[in-house]
Amino acid sequence: MRRTALEARGPVRYGPPAPAAGLPVLPELAEACAAAAGRTAPEPPGGGAVLREAACGYWARRGLPGGVDDVAAAPGAPPLLLALLAAYGGDVLLPRPCPAWWTPQARLLGRPAYHVPAPADAGGVPDPYALLETVRRIRAEGGCPRVLLLCLPDDPTATVAPPERVRAACEAAIAEGLHIISDETWRDTLHRPHETAVFSPAGMWPDEVTVLDDAVGSLLPAAWPMAVARYPATAAGAALRARTLDALAALGALVAGPVAAAAAHALDEPAAVTERALAASALYGRIARAAREVVLAAGALARLPDAGRHLYADLGPLRDRLAALGVTDSLELENHLGARLGTPTPGGHRFGDELGSLRVRLPTDPLIGATPDECLESLTSTAPLDLPHVARALAHLEAALGEGG
Repeated sequence: MRRTALEARGPVRYGPPAPAAGLPVLPELAEACAAAAGRTAPEPPGGGAVLREAACGYWARRGLPGGVDDVAAAPGAPPLLLALLAAYGGDVLLPRPCPAWWTPQARLLGRPAYHVPAPADAGGVPDPYALLETVRRIRAEGGCPRVLLLCLPDDPTATVAPPERVRAACEAAIAEGLHIISDETWRDTLHRPHETAVFSPAGMWPDEVTVLDDAVGSLLPAAWPMAVARYPATAAGAALRARTLDALAALGALVAGPVAAAAAHALDEPAAVTERALAASALYGRIARAAREVVLAAGALARLPDAGRHLYADLGPLRDRLAALGVTDSLELENHLGARLGTPTPGGHRFGDELGSLRVRLPTDPLIGATPDECLESLTSTAPLDLPHVARALAHLEAALGEGG
């Protein structure tokens, strides 16, 4: 697995960023970025017309039509969500577990954030009955619940909630007057796209849902941050977008010109971009399933991943043996596995799970290769699990879990 010097990591208060693809930048995107390298001005707050038109086309191909005046762009999902929450106001409800970077946005704004448990079989969407009870309790205590965040597909669990689950949670939220922000960053990373359906609530409740999409999830490298939001095509949606733009302008959160050019090209989805995204998703799916088998063989638990580039594992069944090594909670587990694997392995507490749990998000990116050549070899191979560098990485994971177990 790819090594990361522990002394170079430093303390990370809110946990590491989302997993970054180890694959080299697609040459076609590098060319688009290079062609715009002479641009000296950033995009205006919310992005220019070309970028927003490309985002509209991207969503229209997924059954979510809209106009350029209903879209805003920012240099990454965290500043865009921060601006969104600042624009909307009120208390925030999140599924448990949820992306590690969500809660810090609410904290920065001084907003209360409440975690609502997701069902055991799939994450990203809270249980509707638990959601209703949480809303009732918040109001009884004098709070003001205003926003529900969903993650489809889910980070960290890499699962996709079934449409009926999404529908039930959204119906409960809308009945209670909550606005829904649906983070659909990972929707184009499905491991089995012909077997898995992603239900966007914006298709059924277009006036009640804002969609958030971080292009780094499947289209752009992590070094080129760019995220877009799709607002309701209503007067309330226009006002929300205007307040978001005010916040982005105040933050100086503007998309760099060369990045905007590459992002617009990627959002147009030419053949090379689409083929790379599909091939990468299939590769990460095979690697994630192999990693899951290693976790299960060690006696731990992990749900079958549906999307993304990581695996959420529960080492609870190994609690006694881990305790003998001084590992009794998810923070200690994070440090224990991070040291043995040489790569950040954030514990479940980063995602809203209880500190006493022994859950951890294992990245699959390091398993595909330690160099660009190894990563490309994994991408183009018909049998990536048989490649020596992949086999070594999986054996390294097995040894680390065996030592930990």
